[in-house]
Amino acid sequence: MHTTPEVLDLVKSVFQRAVTDGAWRVTEHHRLTRSQFERWFVDRNV
Repeated sequence: MHTTPEVLDLVKSVFQRAVTDGAWRVTEHHRLTRSQFERWFVDRNV
């Protein structure tokens, strides 16, 4: 199984989600509202 480090910054009601590569370089980032984050969290494949 390949794991991808992810970082979450919890700021008020907005979540900043960053996906990194193996060297911890940010490869993508997303700004999510609380409801968008909840949907992402429930739908993610773990």
